Amino acid sequence: MDLLIKNGRVIDPSQSIDDLLDLRVQGAFIVEIGRNLKASANISLIDASGLIIAPGFVDMHVHFREPGQEEAETIASGCRAAAAGGFTAVACMPNTAPVNDSVETTEFILHKAASSSISVLPIAAITKGELGIERTDMEKLRKAGAVAFSDDGKPVIDSSMMRQALEAAARCDALVIDHCEDPYLFRGGAMNESSLSAELGIRGIPAAAEEIMVARNILLAKLTGGSIHLAHLSTAGSIELVRWAKANNLRVTAEVTPHHFTLTDEAVAKYGTNAKMNPPLRSKHDVEAVRQGIADGTVDAIASDHAPHPPARKSVDFSAAAFGIIGLETSISLGLDQLVNSGIIGLQRFIELYSLNPARILKIDRGIRAGTEATLTLFDPSRRITVDASKFQTKSRNTPFDGWTLQGAPVYTICKGIL
Repeated sequence: MDLLIKNGRVIDPSQSIDDLLDLRVQGAFIVEIGRNLKASANISLIDASGLIIAPGFVDMHVHFREPGQEEAETIASGCRAAAAGGFTAVACMPNTAPVNDSVETTEFILHKAASSSISVLPIAAITKGELGIERTDMEKLRKAGAVAFSDDGKPVIDSSMMRQALEAAARCDALVIDHCEDPYLFRGGAMNESSLSAELGIRGIPAAAEEIMVARNILLAKLTGGSIHLAHLSTAGSIELVRWAKANNLRVTAEVTPHHFTLTDEAVAKYGTNAKMNPPLRSKHDVEAVRQGIADGTVDAIASDHAPHPPARKSVDFSAAAFGIIGLETSISLGLDQLVNSGIIGLQRFIELYSLNPARILKIDRGIRAGTEATLTLFDPSRRITVDASKFQTKSRNTPFDGWTLQGAPVYTICKGIL
């Protein structure tokens, strides 16, 4: 439909725009930006008074479970959750069943997502079956539509294999996204290693399990000149290592999740298995370091790591429960509440973290300009909401944030002119 969006505060740091403006949308494109634009016949009007109009938000780390685990999430339900949460594009991790290690699986995901109102960007596996033994054909997968390659869910232990992956990805202008975990230090762990884990009788996961692999990946990026993105970092040491990498002009980017800048490991005692994720919730010191990394530019992007599970995977003993929580429908509100409204960052930085930076990392276009696709997120930083997981669009309900009152929420998601 044709749209006229009036009276909104347009913020696009890539265009140095922060102003009260109107946008006219015809079909899939923005055709006019200005003040006091007049409505024409057969146009739908959105009064954006009090709203921020931003380039469409991108979540570069989600798990949609299809193919193979549709009881937790399907591509269709995941897309509905993303749109409800304010996201215009999502990048899907490859640990499906079968693993996305083939052209056929990549094309299946794109076909299933074709009728969605948002964009779905498949991430293919670094190695076949995520077994860490044989590298996938990155060039063919890239041509089929894979935007990046990852080992998320089952990290590549072999440093030589990761080196080969970085070199092969560079040849086809692709990104490697790494789940930073030493499985030997991680083995059997279920929460952050601390005095609390000892008190609760739960085997802990030390910060070093993440930091060792962060350091390895940074050094491999230096060795190969390749581009690597470090997923869902959770520790103060990891943030400091990324800070060093950037000071040395290495091609390293990093993301963090809302749960890692909001909750500490003390949440395990309150929320049980809905506070079990990988990497685990860390200490107050780690949370403060993650927030500082967000504020000073060390962190490039915020991603939800949306990880849906059916109740049977969570309603068990903590050590046996699945890792992960849903996040698409709480991510933006948590960012606004915990980061913007608490004064840690401003709205321009917020939009960089949720939109422009993940788009840049994945090499997709975002920006508010006449002649470009009308892909926008409209949000209200002042709107107060109470999280009600029973009303979510996702098929799963595994969240610790059910019942939380947060300040700030998405209001409209527009992708290629579709509201």
